[in-house]
Amino acid sequence: MPFLPPDFTVPAAVRTERFLMRSITIHDAFRDYDAVMSSREHLWSRFGAIWGWPAHDLSLEQNIIDLAWHQKEFQLRSSFDYAVMSPDETRLLGCVYIDPPCQPATDADVWFWARQSELALGLEDELGRFVVSWLAAAWPFANITLNGQVRALGPG
Repeated sequence: MPFLPPDFTVPAAVRTERFLMRSITIHDAFRDYDAVMSSREHLWSRFGAIWGWPAHDLSLEQNIIDLAWHQKEFQLRSSFDYAVMSPDETRLLGCVYIDPPCQPATDADVWFWARQSELALGLEDELGRFVVSWLAAAWPFANITLNGQVRALGPG
């Protein structure tokens, strides 16, 4: 069974006053690597037990490979990784992952994170609220798993 209806147009990008969210590509490798490794403690607390990521010895080369895979998955419509960029696109502030569901009665597994330096500024909470409303308004999902918790989406 396909993850998305064949006629669904996947949003390529969306902009708010605080960030631009767009498909991640290998061209984001240096900014992504900086965000990941400077936020490793925060990311490991969220994803370490689940994904074993990010490893303490993650290399830039491995990060480029990972981003190339995410870019290809987006092209194949099998999974969607969005870079959360500063409005001027000079800094990667986090990521949003939209994957096929693992749990019955859900439509997608969605994970997100913000750069550790942005936590005190409330970006991760703001990003979470934005992602929920964006998914409800722009995606064909009724129920998702959001950072590991099943959640019903209401109208956008």
